[in-house]
Amino acid sequence: MEEQMLDYCLVPLGLLIMVAYHVWLLHRIVKHPTKTVIGINSINRRFWVNAMMEDMAKNGVLAVQTLRNNIMASTLLASTAIMLSSVIAVLMNSSCGGGGGGGGSRNRVGGLGPLDFVFGDRSRLGSSIKFFCILVCFLVAFLLNVQSIRYYSHASVLVNVPFKKMVSPYLTAEYVARIINRGSYFWSLGLRAFYFSFPLFLWIFGPLPMFFSCIALVFLLHFLDVTLEFRAIDTSGGSGGGSSSCSAGFSHNDEEQGGQNVSLVQC
Repeated sequence: MEEQMLDYCLVPLGLLIMVAYHVWLLHRIVKHPTKTVIGINSINRRFWVNAMMEDMAKNGVLAVQTLRNNIMASTLLASTAIMLSSVIAVLMNSSCGGGGGGGGSRNRVGGLGPLDFVFGDRSRLGSSIKFFCILVCFLVAFLLNVQSIRYYSHASVLVNVPFKKMVSPYLTAEYVARIINRGSYFWSLGLRAFYFSFPLFLWIFGPLPMFFSCIALVFLLHFLDVTLEFRAIDTSGGSGGGSSSCSAGFSHNDEEQGGQNVSLVQC
């Protein structure tokens, strides 16, 4: 019973740390996009779409090849996710139907053999819950990457439409940029699902490795998500007295930021 209490305490605490970090990251992306890598990449993708659609005669092939590479990346993650889901399903089936009742099955985790060094719940029900969580994680990753492929496929057609020669309010460079950004967001979420699978895998070996992996993963993701190389300034009111050690950036008019002109300045 004391070993099961470790699962009841450390596993929810580790997941809470992961969820709390991503809630904080979402707030930073929405309120301060230029302080996150995801926000800066979203702004740069809008500029890329504008540059590609300015002269489709020269940039059409480049735009399609770039989107094709993104589709291939999403396809790779989706294929990996569904393959791992199949493997986890087989392991779940072997743990539920595989032999040997009695005391010997208590120290087995999903048919992987005796694991006497595991601290925590080693019952058959506990191992089934662990594998089910991993299975759901990979299925979510598969669905998110499929949605990413969907948006990239739409964008590969729209990016080649000569919108300047067409008087249509339904197709603009901003609309195509939103489609591409949505595909990138789904790809990032699918990749996050793969990140979540690492603590769930370590949960097989007990709640202690799972808890410490959650903490280590939060520090790693913070290093990858947060950037201090750029800062946002408002160019509408003059920027006199700026530091001479910062190189000039580029302006961006974002509807989500109240229509203010924002520049990214690299320090």
